[in-house]
Amino acid sequence: MRTRTTITAGALLLATLTACSSSDGGKAAAKPSPSTTVTVSKETRYLTAARNITFNGTPRTDELEAYPPQWCEALEAGHSVQWMFDMSGGDLYPIGMDWGTAKPDANELLVVGVRAYCPEHLATVQDELRANGEY
Repeated sequence: MRTRTTITAGALLLATLTACSSSDGGKAAAKPSPSTTVTVSKETRYLTAARNITFNGTPRTDELEAYPPQWCEALEAGHSVQWMFDMSGGDLYPIGMDWGTAKPDANELLVVGVRAYCPEHLATVQDELRANGEY
C-alpha cells in the first residue's frame, strides 16, 4: 500500500510540475473577457439628441450633420458662439431653406453638437451661453 501511495503522489507531483511549466515561465496568458460595452458614434449621439429639439420645419440629416464640424473648427480657431451665429461672422446659425430654429433651440443644438464632436470646447460654449443668459 505504501508503494502505491508513493507512485500516486509522485504522479500527482509530476502532473502539477508539468502543468506549471511552459515556455512563458509558468505564466499563462489571460484570455480577454468579451466586451459588453457598446460604442455609439458621435454622429448617432448628435442626431439622437438633435431629433429631440424643436425645429420650425424638418431639417434633413445631412443638413444637421454639416454644422458640428464647422462649429468645432470655429471654436478651435478661438471664435465665440456669438461670432459663429452672427450672419456677418461665422454665419453658422442652424437654419435651412425649409427649416429654422428659435435661439434657445439653436443654442441647445450647438451644445449637443459640441458635446458629441468636440467636447474639449463644451465648457467654453456653456460658459458663454450662461454669461449671456442663454443657457
